[in-house]
Amino acid sequence: MRAPMSAPAATAPAPASRRRAYWLKTLHEWHWVSSALCLVGMLLFSITGITLNHASQIEARPTVTRKNAEVDAGLRGRLAEQQPGIVKASKGKAELPAELQRWVKAQWGVDTVGRDAEWSQDEIYLSLPRPGGDAWLRIGLEDGEAEFELTDRGWISYLNDLHKGRHTGAAWSWFIDIFAVAALLFSITGLLILKMHAGNRPFTWPMVAMGLLAPFLLALLFVH
Repeated sequence: MRAPMSAPAATAPAPASRRRAYWLKTLHEWHWVSSALCLVGMLLFSITGITLNHASQIEARPTVTRKNAEVDAGLRGRLAEQQPGIVKASKGKAELPAELQRWVKAQWGVDTVGRDAEWSQDEIYLSLPRPGGDAWLRIGLEDGEAEFELTDRGWISYLNDLHKGRHTGAAWSWFIDIFAVAALLFSITGLLILKMHAGNRPFTWPMVAMGLLAPFLLALLFVH
């Protein structure tokens, strides 16, 4: 009686196929990780790209808030004593003294730490720019009159300023840099994945070329 034929042994994948599978898996992992990292940033910068492009068509109605107070005589006297030394030492540019910072914080809830004010003979002026608006603070050294004005241009202006990194501080600047690196990684891994699949997708490179040439031709022909 003839013995049954054994099943043929499975052919081991060629080294080139194994390398391709490894790199394809690695690229997919980096692609989805980078896409997860920059997802919210992509949405934010895409939406604000539209609002910035149509800024003249989006009406902004600023809200201006003005507040007044009076610095007590004791604090006013100490400020007047410090003024000549500050003007001489730092050419009239210096942070508010800690005592005045606490007074401003208690009076209007405004944090002035790390901001240089302009010291003149009769007043202290501090500009307080912020995303989506503006603010300033003035304190008279002779009469102790303090003024604070806040301008709010709305949430669209706020998001637009986030897009531009305008008056957003060091933490947001770091976020933009990290987001840019994640977006670069997302784009580069996407391009490499396209390259690995291009053999089975004949429209891959024409579409990539279109994405490359379209902005170049628009800038060359219509942007002057």
